[in-house]
Amino acid sequence: MRSRLRSRTRTRSGASARGPLLALLLLVAALLAPAAPAAAADNGTWAVFPTPAAGAAMTDRAYFFHQGAAGSTVTDSVTILNSSDRELAFRVFATDAVNTPAGGAFALLPVERKPVGVGAWTALGPQAASTVTVPPKGRADIPFTVRVPADAAPGDHVGGIVALNTAVEGIRQEGKVQVGVKRQVGARLYVRVPGPLAPGLSVEDVEVSRSTPLLPWIGTARATVTYALVNRGNVVLEPKTGVRAEGLFGRTVLDRPAREKKVVLLPGQRIELTEPWPDAPQLDRVTVRVSATATAYPDLAAQSETAFLAVPWPAVGALLLLAAAALAALALRRRRTTAPSGPGPDHDDAAPALSPAR
Repeated sequence: MRSRLRSRTRTRSGASARGPLLALLLLVAALLAPAAPAAAADNGTWAVFPTPAAGAAMTDRAYFFHQGAAGSTVTDSVTILNSSDRELAFRVFATDAVNTPAGGAFALLPVERKPVGVGAWTALGPQAASTVTVPPKGRADIPFTVRVPADAAPGDHVGGIVALNTAVEGIRQEGKVQVGVKRQVGARLYVRVPGPLAPGLSVEDVEVSRSTPLLPWIGTARATVTYALVNRGNVVLEPKTGVRAEGLFGRTVLDRPAREKKVVLLPGQRIELTEPWPDAPQLDRVTVRVSATATAYPDLAAQSETAFLAVPWPAVGALLLLAAAALAALALRRRRTTAPSGPGPDHDDAAPALSPAR
């Protein structure tokens, strides 16, 4: 049996497949977090990364990091490296970054989604106006300019430069429609606009889903804690979360200290995360509390909690059915023993009356 319970929240400071046959399904590249060792965005066939300086290692920068005041202009160059043995043609474009709602992976918008942030601020060199062809084992360097708007808000603005292979690499069935599959790889682009930085984080919608065995304490009860993290500030966060649960009388039934989620939570983004609980209580009243902090901002903290009654409902239901059946049988038996007997034959011991003689 499964139950879902919602939460109370407390916080302190600080996101369709096309109908025509062979429509393009754009696979959004999930990229490494900045905390990971530097590595180019690479799918094994081609890579996209900041153009290295003369004499520097090919992948001396994994991502683009720039600071630009409102109204300023930033210039850089992106490299597309073809490591295959055949010529490849790409559509190169700039776009915005988002977190995937479930799990929070870093993703770049597909080509048909119009950017409104740093992707819209970025203008690629003229060679990117049409298809960019890269020879086998060759590379293409494409300069670009980021023009920060005069009214740009302070804080982090995140997007990427994407190389989309123009070749359809496969066919995928989407319902009754066959969809052509293309791949894209993108390098992250971080632009920070100077000004007041206001980190903000909240934990919301804590829920617990439970499944219990038919016979309590013969099997184990399993639960899943689901919660949302929301970046309510203007800087990128790398959140750490912990989960603690207390039963009756304050007994600790789950204690998982805060640990990094390996997620880069972008400003304004909301993600849903889950925490498995393989040995949840089967009979208890439990309060579950999820807390969150951020690696670079130790004073930033938030928490939310929910409470639920852990009861082995399948066993309780079976007991209630047995009890109801026993009560019904007992009531039927009492009715049979106390029911009055039906009327028997008349027995009149008086002598019959004689008719008067005539």
